[in-house]
Amino acid sequence: MRKIALALLATAGVLLLVAVAGRLTPGSGNASSHREAPLISEDPSADNTDLYAFRSPDRPDTFTIISNWIPAEDPAAGPIYYTFSPSARYLINIDRNSDGKADIVYRFEFKRNVGQFFLGDTVQPYTVTKIVNGKATVVGQGLKTPPNNIGPRSTPNYRQLAAAGVGTLSDGVKVFAGQREDAFYADIGAIFDLLAIRKGVGNQGGGKDFFAGYAVHAVALQIPITQVDNANHTIGIWSSTERKQITVTITKNKGKTKKQTTTSYVQVSRIGNPLFNELIVPTGRKDAWNRGTPVSDAGFVQLVREPILAKVINTVYKLGVKETGRDDLVQVLLTGVPSLNFTGPKPLDELRLNLSIPPTDPAKLNRLGVLAGDNAGYPNGRRLEDDVIDISEQAVAGALIGTKLPLGDGVDRNDVTRLPAFPYEADPPAGFDNTKGVQQP
Repeated sequence: MRKIALALLATAGVLLLVAVAGRLTPGSGNASSHREAPLISEDPSADNTDLYAFRSPDRPDTFTIISNWIPAEDPAAGPIYYTFSPSARYLINIDRNSDGKADIVYRFEFKRNVGQFFLGDTVQPYTVTKIVNGKATVVGQGLKTPPNNIGPRSTPNYRQLAAAGVGTLSDGVKVFAGQREDAFYADIGAIFDLLAIRKGVGNQGGGKDFFAGYAVHAVALQIPITQVDNANHTIGIWSSTERKQITVTITKNKGKTKKQTTTSYVQVSRIGNPLFNELIVPTGRKDAWNRGTPVSDAGFVQLVREPILAKVINTVYKLGVKETGRDDLVQVLLTGVPSLNFTGPKPLDELRLNLSIPPTDPAKLNRLGVLAGDNAGYPNGRRLEDDVIDISEQAVAGALIGTKLPLGDGVDRNDVTRLPAFPYEADPPAGFDNTKGVQQP
């Protein structure tokens, strides 16, 4: 049951009541990504899980942004299935001039209908608002998500249902919102057991993909490059979630009471680079990091230069990884890498994409991205196929400063193949199939 956070302030005869559709939070927000911070674990429908940005392989004059929310959706978890929250706003933010502020924002707002019989309705009408330098314009109305993949009786011909969910906004941008298979793959069970490796040093397979069989809710945009390109062809992207806040002000004057209600939104989640909060920020600061925006990321530079993960690797495996002075990681995560996607010295946790680098032929794509010479992959944007766990572990071990350690989690690819065209993330598994269930007897 969702909790309602109430704060009460009484001063000078004025009573201020603030109700936030969420949970009690210290400040204006909470946390993001796959349950990596304390507060977001209480609000999964607002939880940013992963962000992807890449040149579209089949339409190279465009680039695609995919932002996922709601971690580890079990497709069989009904009858009130997972949906976007009507009391939240889901945002994709684009920074064109590297100042840490969004020059272009696509804001998604969803409704939820009452379902028939005893089932929740997973088809959600939604509106898209485009905000350019502070000016808001509605660019999508009357759009609908496809239903969740419940099963062959409830949602037959699911590929056709999902394909019908692709639309076009009034600015020419393709759009999709709805349930998708979770493209992130990782042996989470081993990683969070103090970097346990099931086989060898993690580059020989043997891992267990925790996210196999699970779904997420995704928002995807396919944008013509000409709409956002700039002089150095590199942009920064992050996604975030805002919760509705209702403020009731009650004033009393000469025995008369006046009540005024106002509605506003507060940020409760954000994500830029994958794994930043999971592997860089210590537990005590995770919620604070998520309350901020990229303009406040200078306060986290020291955590990148002295990464906790390096200390853990040395503690567990005695590999002699450099623990301080890691300016190479500052480039990867906060400023961009020179001659790849550098955006300037201002530290910003944004997913940087150099729009002038062409997409790699899918048949030649390397899951290790830039570390393997495939500059169309992470940390230049992030593709669905990029193995960000192995890339991150090897980067922290020193791959960019001459220390080559073939570390990994033993999971080298997703359990399903992505779609060949937008929105690229595969259709979610069916609840009826219940791939994680065991038949009894």
